[in-house]
Amino acid sequence: MTLSAVLFDVDGTLVDSNFLHVDAWHRALAECGAPTDAWRIHRGIGQDSARLLRALVGERDEEWTKHAKELHSRYYVEQAHRLRAFEGAADLLRELAGRGLRVVLATSAPSDELDLLRKALDADDAIHATTNADDVATAKPEPGILEVALQRAGAGPSDALMVGDSTFDIVAAARARVRAVGLLSGGVGPSELLEAGAVAVYDDPAELRRRIDEVVISPEG
Repeated sequence: MTLSAVLFDVDGTLVDSNFLHVDAWHRALAECGAPTDAWRIHRGIGQDSARLLRALVGERDEEWTKHAKELHSRYYVEQAHRLRAFEGAADLLRELAGRGLRVVLATSAPSDELDLLRKALDADDAIHATTNADDVATAKPEPGILEVALQRAGAGPSDALMVGDSTFDIVAAARARVRAVGLLSGGVGPSELLEAGAVAVYDDPAELRRRIDEVVISPEG
């Protein structure tokens, strides 16, 4: 199928940041009086933060939730110097852009965090558009952020491919009627990604680039 756009999750897909998020939430929840096992936090990374908190600690009032989110953001930003793009991530984006495909970073990260991720990725020349937390009220697995990304790409669901590392990415893509492939770089296993609806699973951006012709037929190809 000929594509015109490829939509990318960023955290855990293009940039090695998931475990920094785990650590930031781990510290934030402990400080808020709700210590939580790190593995449980990791299982929830990639979904809307309010939904993540409900899954981990149950319903809390608005003030508590706001404070937890603020602490998470503070602890995450403190570790920004540790952010690094996965091997081959920038090359993958440039390969796709060079084929005439519009690359969109389809993330609900706050704008300040997105700036840090883009700096680590260092591939702005290949990026057609981005999304961020200001674009939707509820993040993945709701499809809203992908619908915004499609609009910014000027593409319909059948003209696009989603690349993500979490089951929440894959479910959001299915709800937006976009095919999705999964990457193992965020720490989620292949069987879970496939069961969520991924059409294929690859180790990381470098492997996806090597095998890109399995899933992408570009307008120029």
